[in-house]
Amino acid sequence: MNVAPTALPNPNSHSSAEDRREAQSGARRRRDALPARLARWCLLAVAAVFFAFHFVHLSADFPNHSPWMDWSKYTDEGWYGDGAIRQIQLGHWYLRGDFNPAAALPVWPLLEWCLFSFTGVSLIAARALSVSVFGATLLVAYLLMRRCSITGRTGADGYFAVAPSAGVALLAASPFCYAFTRLAILEPSLVLLGMLALLAATAERRWLATMSLGVLLPAMILTKTTAVFLVPSIAWMLWAASGHRIIRFFRIGIPAAIVAAAIWAGYFYLVVKPRFLEDYRYLFSANAYTGITRENAWEVVATTVRDGIWMGKLTYPAALLAMFVAVIYCRRLFRNPLIPSLMFWAFGYAGFLAYHNNLQPRYYLVIAVPLTMLPVIVAEEIYFAAPGWLTPALPIARGTFVAITGTALAAILSVNTLQTAKFIGQPEYTFLDAAKRLKGVVEGDKAARNHLVLSISGSDLSLMTGLPSICDDFGTMALEDRVAAYKPGWYATWNQVDDDKMDALAPMYHLQRVAAFPAFDDPERNLLILYRLDPPVDEVPRRKQHKLVPKRLQTELGQQPSTIQLAH
Repeated sequence: MNVAPTALPNPNSHSSAEDRREAQSGARRRRDALPARLARWCLLAVAAVFFAFHFVHLSADFPNHSPWMDWSKYTDEGWYGDGAIRQIQLGHWYLRGDFNPAAALPVWPLLEWCLFSFTGVSLIAARALSVSVFGATLLVAYLLMRRCSITGRTGADGYFAVAPSAGVALLAASPFCYAFTRLAILEPSLVLLGMLALLAATAERRWLATMSLGVLLPAMILTKTTAVFLVPSIAWMLWAASGHRIIRFFRIGIPAAIVAAAIWAGYFYLVVKPRFLEDYRYLFSANAYTGITRENAWEVVATTVRDGIWMGKLTYPAALLAMFVAVIYCRRLFRNPLIPSLMFWAFGYAGFLAYHNNLQPRYYLVIAVPLTMLPVIVAEEIYFAAPGWLTPALPIARGTFVAITGTALAAILSVNTLQTAKFIGQPEYTFLDAAKRLKGVVEGDKAARNHLVLSISGSDLSLMTGLPSICDDFGTMALEDRVAAYKPGWYATWNQVDDDKMDALAPMYHLQRVAAFPAFDDPERNLLILYRLDPPVDEVPRRKQHKLVPKRLQTELGQQPSTIQLAH
């Protein structure tokens, strides 16, 4: 009798079914992630296009009739690059008695000097360098958001990660960032170095984090001394990257602080103290003031918060909402260390702005970058790691959240791109034209007169035209002593001659107005007036003119004077 063999169970059948289910799940996730992947590439394309537009019309004015009336467009590009400008044009970067900020802030002029050594002194080259710095900031911000996001920390649902691309697109299309990152000023470099420090704090290798922070921290302070207000943000990132373990934090933080202190002390004691201590101290004394008092503290704080709207009428409210949500769900959302780090960054620098109470729009660029990144990071964390009302079990709630955040992102991008496109399409060159015409008058003067120009915008004129200049406002020497030492031949001022400038110039010069050039849109500074500094005119005393006394009438007795005699 033949008995059929019993079929033995296949031990791989169960695992094969699980593999099939996992493969189907993976295929479904990849299919569902297609919109997210498409959104990522579209956002990166927007970022690339608008970043490229930053290089267009580099010599144009800071946008006229913009919401931001900032004095930096008249002065700062020249002031803080003066060390590089003079080194190339005059063969030395230091001008005794004048404004020499490079003594305390050498990083930016050193970068410009390296560039000018190849390109020559050029406004376009200086601004191209600043835009390139902004491009590096976009790249570092993208890497930082990728590394700190929940997908970067856990690898979960990586197909859906849109926040890094969205953050970079918002920054590149921001009209506020467009206007100020195209100026060759200090703030873009400070932001880049701060972002690099945050990224360095997340390095897995301890020696790399230590050495990078040891170099970046003094570089930040030697770029702009207000960088000290960003240190708490970097410290928090290092604390989070150390797993909130104090031993590991100190093993990286203390050596990094020692290296940073050694670099800064070496620069101060080897370079500054022997020769440039007066200029170093002067920079701090010129800025060592505060407009905040006990009586006006609340008003100043309120104004500081309110003026954040400069960074965008939609961007700023979105950032405030993101901070509010992050505080409410701090235990969950603060698992992303970048969220509290960016908040410490914004609060720290805003505290400085309130204390200083000199609320120029350019200072808000340092805050605008982290606050523009914050909403998209918070939205991503809510999507992946939020409370129970956003879970895979509730696809409608999750879909609604995606629709709301997507609509908000589209609205902010639409408003920003339209405003930035308007700036790109309507360039004006009033300041550059005024500078060129001024140079023509100075060099066309037939007298053998000194071409040195005295002006608060003199360094900008040197950057644009090559004319030598000294500042009429800042300097370690009193203005009258500086004028006597350097004997400028020309004086350029905006709209009027201030009383203190006239008092300093009048004993040595007679101001002869020779030309005026309209520029910019500020009603208080929209006319650049050029005066020729002539020798003073000695007043010759006038001789007194004696009145002619008519001759006495001579008539005989009883005779009347004639008509001619009466007229006489």
